[in-house]
Amino acid sequence: MSPSQRFQQVNLRREFLRSVGQGMLVAGLGFSTAFDLGLSPALGDEDAQPINFGSSEALVRLMQDTTAEQLLPTLNDKLNAGTKLRELVAAAALANARTFGGEDYIGFHTMMALVPSFQMSQRLPSAEQAMPVFKVLYRNSTRIQEHGGHASEKMHHIAVASESNSSPNGQQLLELVRSKNLAAAEQLFAQIVNSAPTQPDHAFNELLFTVQDHTEVHRIALPYRAWDLIDIVGVENAHTMLRQSVRYCVKAESPNYTQHCKGGRNILPKLIDDYKLLSQPLGTSPVEDSWILSISRQLFSTTPTGAAELVAAALSEGIDPSAVAEAISLAANQLVLRDAGRPEKQTSAGKPVGSVHGDSIGVHASDSANAWRNMAAVSNQRNTIACLILAGHQVAYDRTSRGGDFLNWEPYPTPAHQQRIDTNAPKKLLAMAESAIRNNDQAAACAAIAKYGQLGHAENGVFNLLLRFAISEDGALHAEKYFQTVADDFANTRKTLRWRHILGLARVTASEYGQKAPGYQQAKELLGV
Repeated sequence: MSPSQRFQQVNLRREFLRSVGQGMLVAGLGFSTAFDLGLSPALGDEDAQPINFGSSEALVRLMQDTTAEQLLPTLNDKLNAGTKLRELVAAAALANARTFGGEDYIGFHTMMALVPSFQMSQRLPSAEQAMPVFKVLYRNSTRIQEHGGHASEKMHHIAVASESNSSPNGQQLLELVRSKNLAAAEQLFAQIVNSAPTQPDHAFNELLFTVQDHTEVHRIALPYRAWDLIDIVGVENAHTMLRQSVRYCVKAESPNYTQHCKGGRNILPKLIDDYKLLSQPLGTSPVEDSWILSISRQLFSTTPTGAAELVAAALSEGIDPSAVAEAISLAANQLVLRDAGRPEKQTSAGKPVGSVHGDSIGVHASDSANAWRNMAAVSNQRNTIACLILAGHQVAYDRTSRGGDFLNWEPYPTPAHQQRIDTNAPKKLLAMAESAIRNNDQAAACAAIAKYGQLGHAENGVFNLLLRFAISEDGALHAEKYFQTVADDFANTRKTLRWRHILGLARVTASEYGQKAPGYQQAKELLGV
């Protein structure tokens, strides 16, 4: 049986899922606080039939039932016996989805780190390739065990009802999510998937109507990372990956959440209509570096509404969407480079005063812009336009509404920082950067890497250095995602401007150093590296 046939058969067998506890337990706390504190009820039905992943089921169950300390030795034995690293990532993704269903803060952050960790592994020698993946799998197992393993699964089978909608679509899904009707939203999304079971891009495009209803980092990054995972878990599991976003969005919906993001919700249809963006094909006009810099600065300095309109105007003029995305990512990067650091009132374990890693404004903004950029690249015309307009809106919103005086803060490295660099030798510059990272000196790390880039040295030297720390350090749930965000944005930004992204990574790396990742030492010993 082919993957597409299995996928269709599985969907036809799925049991109808009825929802309980559809509201936020503490609505007044708002969406992110409730997620972080775990104060929201589970969305699901304990009587529903479990999902079975066929030939992958045994490995998925192993991921759910094995303690973190026992997991890595077991998986190392499997690698030595011929199991592929890619198979471990796939099983971990399916175990995570089945356990958490997009509901758990640490759970969905861990899911979003899986593809980045696998991409990081491809940069390493063969003997070390399991290191970044093992780090995330350890985190995955720890969180699954805290939730009771497979006995506490949140996501179950769902079947298409016998009297199904003949033409289910994303607008209908959005209305059900807004009304917090999980059972109906899950049923409709299953119908959407089932209408084109071998074409997950159809379901993805319909899902984006709901994703685009709010500009909030997790709502945006979750479907992008789930989409990336489909290539690893197989098209037959696309529904399992993507429906996590449906559940996340239903759970997040609340008056406070709507108030937080209503600007983007209201302006998107207006701009699409005002600029007649669906009446002409997307443009392909290239732009000069000066255009990218100018639009990036305007996006960074204007209001959210002004930024959204800048993007809409550029698209209406026939500018290549990839160029617009390039400018948005560079604007988000400024939020990393200009951040004054975490104030005392926002500190927590692993995130001290002055730090810029983890859920900082800049890291969140860059991850969001990268997700919008990549979703725009694989979507239909309507969603490409919508993703980019909202990306522009969000980067300006993050600057103006999340706190900080970014327009008046000077970006790293300042001229004073750069004057302290007294060598042009590439090895010495990398050594200076490493020393700065180990001393949590964000400014010196940026300055050394800036000089390295200005002299035209190969970027591989920097990425190899920063990769080591992205693996060894905890990173407050964001090390893998942000490393890959920077690697991706660097690769898709013109040569004259792309080093700005690496400077952001150098700064964040220096900020996060000193908090070793759980499981890192065990993984090193097992792999002998």
